[in-house]
Amino acid sequence: MAKLVAFYSRADENYFGGAMRYIEVGNTEKVAKMIAEATGAELFKIEQKIPYAADYNTCIDQAKKDLQGNVRPELLNNLESIDAYDEIYLGFPNYWGTMPMAVFTFLEQFDWMGKTIHPFVTHEGSGFGKSESDLKKICKGANILKGLSIPGSMADSAKEKVRSFCNV
Repeated sequence: MAKLVAFYSRADENYFGGAMRYIEVGNTEKVAKMIAEATGAELFKIEQKIPYAADYNTCIDQAKKDLQGNVRPELLNNLESIDAYDEIYLGFPNYWGTMPMAVFTFLEQFDWMGKTIHPFVTHEGSGFGKSESDLKKICKGANILKGLSIPGSMADSAKEKVRSFCNV
């Protein structure tokens, strides 16, 4: 069966170890593309219909408000099914200690029974937070393997870590 890399990523202004910097491709997307290249998996970008602001501080305020309100943002595009995939690499940045709420929207649509999930996260010091336990609550019946945690500021140089994570 086929493999899928489903990921949420954000370009625009990002935080890099104490400084703000604009980027054209989000850190999680960079890692997702490395995983797809290493595994031959298909790529699917989880995107909000109404994206967060380009400004970092406004974005994190919006993300915090969504988390506190348990909001499920509408997605721009969606997969009709994940039935064709037995292995899913799921990537996201750490937003307030867990996954962005759009990832919750994506996950809650599907039956995860019998699927294998390889989580990966980009962050600037917070690792997975509680996202792995959140995944276990949402993705009932899935085999959730040990994840890959990469500081976003290290995404460009993560190829060897990604290859090891993918067992290639």
